[in-house]
Order: sequence, then structure tokens, then C-alpha cells
Amino acid sequence: MKPDVVVCGLGPAGRALAHRAVERGLTVTVVDPAPERRWTATYAVWADELPDWLSPRVVAATVPRPMAWGTRAHRLDRPYVVLDTARLQRSLHLADASVVSERAIDVGPERVTLASGATITGGRVVDARGLARSPARAEQTAYGVIVDARRCAGLEPLFMDWRPDNGAAPEAPRSFLYAVPLDDERVLLEETCLAGRPALTGAQLRTRLWERLRARDVPLTGDEPVEHVRFPVQGGRPGSRRFGAAGGFLHPATGYSVGAALSAADAVAAGRDVWPAAARVVHRLRGAGLRALLALPPDDLPLFFDTFFALPPDAQRAYLSGRTDLAGTVAAMSALFAALPGRLRRRVATATLGVPVPSRGRWASAMMGV
Repeated sequence: MKPDVVVCGLGPAGRALAHRAVERGLTVTVVDPAPERRWTATYAVWADELPDWLSPRVVAATVPRPMAWGTRAHRLDRPYVVLDTARLQRSLHLADASVVSERAIDVGPERVTLASGATITGGRVVDARGLARSPARAEQTAYGVIVDARRCAGLEPLFMDWRPDNGAAPEAPRSFLYAVPLDDERVLLEETCLAGRPALTGAQLRTRLWERLRARDVPLTGDEPVEHVRFPVQGGRPGSRRFGAAGGFLHPATGYSVGAALSAADAVAAGRDVWPAAARVVHRLRGAGLRALLALPPDDLPLFFDTFFALPPDAQRAYLSGRTDLAGTVAAMSALFAALPGRLRRRVATATLGVPVPSRGRWASAMMGV
């Protein structure tokens, strides 16, 4: 008998979807070439994105009011949580699912073809395999080290720090420091290229991170555990047959996707439509935001984020997390556009011109990308 749901891909999005489908009593088959592979990446979300069904034990650390820097400091009035990756993976158990350890090569609405040539049919088939890298797609990259918290006692948690103390030339592509506690004893310090086509390499980011930490009197030995990050921020397509990054749940202007996937997993497992018209327009607006970021000169990025983090907390939340909040997203982007200096407004308008946005019953031009 064919299963109710077939999920291809067991990253955080696919595993969360399969787990919620199992919890709903559905018959579930999961397909992944390495289903027992341990996750090693660091996942963090805004605390208000966590769904009620997720165990609070997966939260490893909470930053009540993280700091962000453009050219000046901004205290963010929104709690930020870092997840315990191993506990998160274990909590999304698949004890009652059928696990197929193969690679899916062709995923259709009701049928999956495997690398072996075998096929699996199901009532629903959902592709959660993530996004393939391509030179045509902008990527986010990062290089991080995990250090003893005592070595960086004077460094507070940083959501984003664009200050120019990483040794990069003024005209070079920008990167920022991301610094979050992993638990009471360890801190992740990561130099991040938000988006680039091409993005900065790991070697470039490593050099910048070492220079930045040296300037801030944070000693490194070279023996610290390392985290490498590289993934596309373009290419997701909203729809009922795709989930996670592949299905448009990745925010193209920030790279965040885990919080959105966890929030929507239960609804998708239940077969509900999580892509109403408003969500699809928000997705397009976020793509316009990415184009704006890619178009800005490196020197202007810190000022751009100064303007964004000066917005009211509700406006920031709407843009960063309001996947279905069209009114809030448009209001946030409009407020940001109005507050930008004239030269930045012209660049943003040029990058985003031509994206139609329904707002308050009329069509406006989305020339106010974030």
C-alpha cells in the first residue's frame, strides 16, 4: 500500500515535515542517501518563530536582546535563540516512518525515481532536498570558529556586525561578524558574506575573521573547531510539492530558513495551503530585497543596515519573519525606503524596479527593497 506522504530529503525542513506527518498518524516514507547523517551546522531562530509542538529542550542558548552594528550600535528588542543541533535532530524522531537510504533523482507529484531505478509512489510527494549550487545563484558563505566562552568574555552576542576591523580593503565586498553562544561554555564566532554572486570564499573569510578577532583581543590557537557555510539564497519555488529552501521558505535577503520551516511543518503535514497569494507576493518582495543588497556598493551596506535596524521592532519582525504578512512587509519596506539617503534610494529603486505589489487596494512599485 502506498504511503500517505513521501518526503525527499532529511535536512531540518524535511525531517520536521516527516516528523509532524508521523505525529498526525499518516503513513510516511522518507528518502535520503544518508538518513543517519548527523547535522553539524549551527541553527538559530527568533524565539517567537518556534512552534508550540517543538520541545523547549532543543534551545541551547537565548540572547534576550542581541546587538547589531552598521556604523553604530543597535539593540534589537527581540529574543534570539540558538538551537542544540543534536537535540533538534533527535527530537524530530521518525520511529514510525519507512526510511529509504537512496538518492532521489526525479521527484514528481506522486512518484519518486531513485538512483537505483526503483520508484516510490505516494499520496503526496514533497521535495525537501534543498537548493543546488549554481554560478547563476547568489550564495551566502561563512567561516566560523568555536571558542571557549572565557576567551571572548568582553564580546557580547552579535547578530550582525559590519564594522571595518577585519582587514578588508574599503572597496572589497563586505562581510560581518556573527557571534552567538552555543551553550554556557562555547561561543561561535563567524565571519559571514551575507550574499554574493560570487560570494567570498572560505579562505577569504578565514583571513578576515582572524584579523578581526586579533583587533578585538580574542586569541585563537588554530586548533579551534571550524564551521563552514555555503548555500544558495536564490532558486526556491513556492508550491505544495516543495518544502524548506527548495520550496521558497529560505529568506533570500537573510539566508534564514529553519525557523520558517519549523513554523510551517505542521500545516504542510496536514495538507493545508501555506502559500496564499499574500505569501507569494512577499516571496517576490524578498527577492527584490536581495537584488537591492547585491546592487549596493560595499561602503553603503553598513549605512543600509543602520537604517533597517532603526525601524520599529514590529517593522523589522514583519520583514524578517512575516512570510504571509504582506501589509507588514510592504509597510516595513516602504519605511526603510523613505528613511534611506537619496543615493541609496536611487540604487535600491533601480535594483527592484518593476516588481508589482498590491498595497491597500492599489498597485505600487516595489522600489523600496530591504
